[in-house]
Amino acid sequence: MREGIHPEYKDTTITCVCGNVIATRSTKQDIKVEICSQCHPFMTGKQKIIDTAGRVERFKKKYAGKEQQAGKSA
Repeated sequence: MREGIHPEYKDTTITCVCGNVIATRSTKQDIKVEICSQCHPFMTGKQKIIDTAGRVERFKKKYAGKEQQAGKSA
């Protein structure tokens, strides 16, 4: 490897707005993020589907019979 072309890789902390602090190594110092694995809705299991104008219900009704038909032909 050539000398002097690689960035300095040092210890740093990643801080989330929820208060979670992660110690890691990076080329940047003291990273601040808005969302992490401790507060992300998908990771915590508190994910909500926001249904606007009944789209989810309309989708389920439209494709409700398709699943049963696919099982019979297989």
